[in-house]
This record gives sequence, C-alpha cells and structure tokens, in this order.
Amino acid sequence: MARRRQLYEGKAKVLFEGPEPGTLVQYFKDDATAGNGAKSGIITGKGVLNNRISEYLMLKLHEINIPTHFIRRLNMREQLIREVEIIPLEVVVRNVAAGSLAKRLGIPEGTRLPRTIIEYYYKNDALNDPMVSEEHIAAFNWAAPQDMDDMNQLALRTNDFLMGMFTAVGITLVDFKLEFGRIWEGEEMRILLADEISPDNCRLWDSKTNEKMDKDRFRRDMGRVEEAYQEVAKRLGILPEAGNGDLKGPEAVQ
Repeated sequence: MARRRQLYEGKAKVLFEGPEPGTLVQYFKDDATAGNGAKSGIITGKGVLNNRISEYLMLKLHEINIPTHFIRRLNMREQLIREVEIIPLEVVVRNVAAGSLAKRLGIPEGTRLPRTIIEYYYKNDALNDPMVSEEHIAAFNWAAPQDMDDMNQLALRTNDFLMGMFTAVGITLVDFKLEFGRIWEGEEMRILLADEISPDNCRLWDSKTNEKMDKDRFRRDMGRVEEAYQEVAKRLGILPEAGNGDLKGPEAVQ
C-alpha cells in the first residue's frame, strides 16, 4: 500500500497527506464509538459503506450547488478531499424528536417537530461536545456572523434535499450532524460542507416501521448494525462493488 504521512486520527476516520497541495486523503475505519468514546467496538464493513454513501450524497449535493470538500473517491475506503480549516462546531439539524432533544425536553421520541430546528455543539471531546448558542459562538469568535448565516443556509438546503431523497426510498431523515470548514481562494473565503454524511451521523428510520437504520443500533445494543447500514446503501442503489471486504489503509509514516 502507499506510504503517506498521517496527519490526524479520529474515532471513525484517518486523515493522510494528499497527493497535491491543499488536498487530504480521508480513510474510513470500521471503528465505532458512542458517548464520546465511552463505548467502542467494530462494525464490520462500516468504513466501506460510509465511504460510498457519503460519496453519493456529497455528489448529489454538488449537483444543486452546495459546496463540499469532496473531490473524488479513491477506492473502497478512501476519498480525496480539499483541506479546509474546520470550524469547531457541530451543526445538528432536527426534523423529528429523538436522542438528546427528546431527553432534554421530555418529548416522546418520534414526535415530528413543528419546524426544523438547528442546534450547535462545541467540538470538544473532553467536554462532551457541549451545546452552545449563537451568543457563545460570537463571544468566543468560533465563527463570524456571516459564517453562521452561510452555515445555516447550507444546513437547511442540505436538509430539504436529503429529506426528499431519503423519503423517495422509504427512509425518514430524523436528524443529522454537519461540520463545515473554511477555504481561501485568493482573497476570498468560502464555507464548505466537510466531514461525511452517513448512517454514522444521521438518524435514519424506515418510513413505515420506524425501524432504526443508523448508529443508534450500536449505541443501544440493538444488534444487526451492519445489516442496517447495508440496507441504507441498498435503498440508495450504491452497495460497494466488492461487497464488504476489508481493505487495509495506507501505511503511515511520521
């Protein structure tokens, strides 16, 4: 395998130096965590499926002029992406009450919200990614007001598009997490959608049965996690060419 310099390893992905300036190689792992690492395990083939699902959705978003860091998929587990300055916020878009929102507000899980809600969380594992307001974001200069306007607009457009896409294949988009990054083109700065869009960071339920088809199956020890991810890929029509066979990552050099 190719030898590349490893730049960062997160819970679900590894970033390597890219072949050209301004690019990175993003490698998808099978590792799964919940509760900011309190629970960990392996979901066989998850990295392969998430690579394909995220590629498919990012390309579809590109078709409606939503800018993303995605350039192209390299193989079963890797994609070439633009190097961006990640904004230290997780932007969560909610359509149906579930997870922490249902617990915080005492709303029965599965209740459709009266309107789409956007929440912000400060990206800091040591603090368990605390929820923050736009006042916090402005006060600590994590993002400028114009950045927030751009992120909110992109988040809502992404939500509208993905809701329609998933509804068409019998899946309810309950909620999902987005990350954004800054990129400079000469003197101009742009906000891009970054990270991934997959069953790892989306809540996806079967539209008829409300059966969970995402990482909640791992979080809640529901079993059949691999099958749920495969079903999402199957409905989208993008099961990987070689099934869920493993592919080793590039050997890292320091």
